[in-house]
Amino acid sequence: MLSLPFARIEVYLTEEADIANKRVTGKKAASNASKTLRSKNTGAKSKSAAGSTLSQRKAPKKETSKPAASAASKTLKSKSTGKASKSAAGSALSQKPPAKKSGTTTKRKK
Repeated sequence: MLSLPFARIEVYLTEEADIANKRVTGKKAASNASKTLRSKNTGAKSKSAAGSTLSQRKAPKKETSKPAASAASKTLKSKSTGKASKSAAGSALSQKPPAKKSGTTTKRKK
């Protein structure tokens, strides 16, 4: 009887992982990413997030890498970043893989 609840949890996690891989960049976010990449005044972190966003335009199995997600996060936190860059960064972050749950860490004795 104890295996039934675990089976439900496993199915739920599998379905959640499948949903994350089906997201693609919308037209508006792709347009904003394009504007961000073409702008001469845009910083490297914003352009990194925009590049990630555009690469996922019609690619449902692509996910945002950790460095691009970090750049997107910094772009969203910046007060000087424009709306187009923030739109592209938000799209990139929404397509990052779900965080893995980490177990407890223990120190090894040498």
